[in-house]
Amino acid sequence: MKKIVLFFIIAILGLVACGGQEATLPTLVPQAAGGPVGDAAPLEPTPTPAVTLPATSTLPPPPTIGAPNTPTPIPMATTAAPESVLLLKPEDFGSDRNPLTGEVVADPSVLERRPLAVKISNAPAFYVRPQSGLNDADWVFEHTAEGAVTRFTLLLYSKMPPAVGPIRSARLIDLELPAMYDAALVYSGTSAGVGNRMLQSDIANDLVRSNEPGYYRTGDESKPFEHTLYAHPEQLWAGLEASDRNHPPDFQTQVAFSSERPAGGRPASYASVDYQSTFVEWMYDPQTNRYLRRADNEEIIDANTGERVSAANVVIIAPFHVEDPTICEQISNGVCVALTVQIQLWGSGQGVLLRDGQVYDVTWHRDGRHDMLTFTDASGTPFPLQIGNTWVQLVPTWLRDPVEITE
Repeated sequence: MKKIVLFFIIAILGLVACGGQEATLPTLVPQAAGGPVGDAAPLEPTPTPAVTLPATSTLPPPPTIGAPNTPTPIPMATTAAPESVLLLKPEDFGSDRNPLTGEVVADPSVLERRPLAVKISNAPAFYVRPQSGLNDADWVFEHTAEGAVTRFTLLLYSKMPPAVGPIRSARLIDLELPAMYDAALVYSGTSAGVGNRMLQSDIANDLVRSNEPGYYRTGDESKPFEHTLYAHPEQLWAGLEASDRNHPPDFQTQVAFSSERPAGGRPASYASVDYQSTFVEWMYDPQTNRYLRRADNEEIIDANTGERVSAANVVIIAPFHVEDPTICEQISNGVCVALTVQIQLWGSGQGVLLRDGQVYDVTWHRDGRHDMLTFTDASGTPFPLQIGNTWVQLVPTWLRDPVEITE
């Protein structure tokens, strides 16, 4: 089997050799105060040295940031069947397609409720797996919490699992995700520093605290107390309705979807991300046309159904990760042993997207604070996701060669 090793490069200025030719990487300039991060000024990233990309992983130059994202026809690898679907503009979705997945919903009224951004624990594995609700999320963002430990933010919108959890505390990334998807944040709490940032931001009224309706404790005495908090999404939405915070989301940008495989991909049956404390694997299943998840040599399942966790799309990107020296997330013997991390998910950058057993080089975008994550190809054309759910792996920029993709 042919192996492709993907190197993520984050540089302030510079050129890298790419397939024998010079290719300019985007200049990722932190937003000024009042930009996508809200009231808190972004931290200055530390540049990492450029490395040489293998010719098998050619990264295209990104389009000019802020240029119109004009939808144009997307070349397909095969002739589209009569039932093929291509969704580029908001009007393509009609009243019964989910803007976050491209799927037709049986009851269009569910699209009138507000998305929930739910914070889910991923460590220690012994206490938190299997988690509940992973397969019912339209999008899942996996990110480092501090150190090498990862945590999830689930976007629940079109589906309603009976339970979701275990629910844990929020991080600075959760200042961004609710704004991107006009979501209410479901979480167990925060450190003082993160909490103050949230209360001073534009999501202050979007926080669903653990004393509100919908949360419950499992009563499982075999687990530490902090791993026993769950919620019933139906009751969470009812609580939002009662407090006049449940409204149709106002999505500022639109993700493209296609049922047919785009041209220009390379075979990719396997992808892994080594977060150091967590080793994530995605394996393509041609029978279902989905990627199945493993972590730390363990098949990951959804506790609600006992089914394998899977995704129609897997996105791997590496926005700037910067430790914030003003916020401590973990103190031991009076000494801070883990700073909070600001994941600067704004502007644009390069990454890869896996769908249909193929991997594609893409440019990700988030130009405005309330813009959701979108993708373009080398020509600046919107790149479509496969219809279905999406997992986003946010990879820390301090890791070296953490991503491996195999044909």
